Amino acid sequence: MKKKRLALSTTHYIMISFLLVILAGSVLLSLPISTVDGKSVSYTDALFTATTATCVTGLVTLPTVTTWSVFGQVVILCLIQLGGLGIITVMSWFMIALHKKIGISDRLLLQDTFNLNTLSGLVRFVKKVIAGTFIVEGIGALMYMTVFIPQYGAKGIWISVFNSVSAFCNAGIDIISENSLCEYATNPVINVVTSFLIVTGGIGYVVWWDFIRVIKLYKTHGLKCFKFMTLHSKIAVFMTVMLIISGAVLFFIFEYNNPLTMGNHNLFDKIQLSLFQSVTTRTAGFATIPQENFTNASAVISLLLMFIGGSPVGTAGGVKTVTIAVLVITAYSMVKDKNEITVFNRAISQKAVKKAIAVVGTSFVIMFVSTVLLSLVTDAEIIDILYETVSATATVGLTRNLTSSLNIWGKFIIITTMYLGRIGPITLAIALNTKKDKQNIVKTPYEDISVG
Repeated sequence: MKKKRLALSTTHYIMISFLLVILAGSVLLSLPISTVDGKSVSYTDALFTATTATCVTGLVTLPTVTTWSVFGQVVILCLIQLGGLGIITVMSWFMIALHKKIGISDRLLLQDTFNLNTLSGLVRFVKKVIAGTFIVEGIGALMYMTVFIPQYGAKGIWISVFNSVSAFCNAGIDIISENSLCEYATNPVINVVTSFLIVTGGIGYVVWWDFIRVIKLYKTHGLKCFKFMTLHSKIAVFMTVMLIISGAVLFFIFEYNNPLTMGNHNLFDKIQLSLFQSVTTRTAGFATIPQENFTNASAVISLLLMFIGGSPVGTAGGVKTVTIAVLVITAYSMVKDKNEITVFNRAISQKAVKKAIAVVGTSFVIMFVSTVLLSLVTDAEIIDILYETVSATATVGLTRNLTSSLNIWGKFIIITTMYLGRIGPITLAIALNTKKDKQNIVKTPYEDISVG
């Protein structure tokens, strides 16, 4: 009798690849060579650090700058780069560099990794992603050097490279100090460069190439060239700009007179601080203001922005801007009793709506369950626990000073949450659905129900 072979879907491979990299990273970080004092950290902390780096989250149980040696920092940086680009992407790039053939199974893996709707041009897409990533990170590193080299000397080069990769990948891990970027809260260069890298990585690679395509039409169409952007790009750009501006305005209003955050700063610095907070909550995790000092109103706004996150096919986490836009547009269309769900004179497919509902629903369940579990094992304020779990689910990395005080159970809850948040709720849902749906010839009878 023939043994039945275990069939793994492309999404299973994505889940397993992240898990294997996390485990390999945790082993390396548990070695004495990885720490400053030459003594091994607990395996739980090594696993937590490997997970937060690979899942580009940024929550840390141990201070990165004082705990990890140069070797440990290199390991963390490699994990961040792998996690930001995607393990499958990097593996495919090596195969391309070695002139190995990319088969249909590999293309399917890449398609799921980037959440794309087509197999066409995937190899060229990978090449452009890798090249574009290194170019942007290189520019960011050079700009950081104008600040860090004068301050730290030759060490400033390594700090600049590390920060650039971490910011572009929306990881939020730095090797400057134990209080993130608070020392540079009013430094325009650090604010602008970090925000540029966060937004560039979080806007999504698809938007990059679409923007470059329409810019080439500027000579013939002028500013009207932006009308030729794809619907995806229009929604992603609109949502990104709208969320950053509205978030900054709300932070500015809510924290204007708060002496613990920006109350004692001048107007220009208040604007800087407000804008940076609005940008970093989009899954970046860097902080120029201690998050525990925010008013409750600002904390709630931060929770919302963290949950939404960045845009699809990029380095950001969260449920994504386009996902939320689809749900809002769908709700509006239902209220207006429209036959089609339309935006920018284009119709949105039912498939996109269903996927948006699945992503938000799954993310909410992950966040809710982790919040309940963390509440059981942690004696902390509910707002601090929510901040931690939303941050982990959306792979943000901002915390109200709770991460370092987590017990072993709390650490494992956050480790699991970061992992599930990074591989993506929709990927998880597909991977767990091991049985293929059989299309019925006869449709199931339907019946009306009351909703709302």
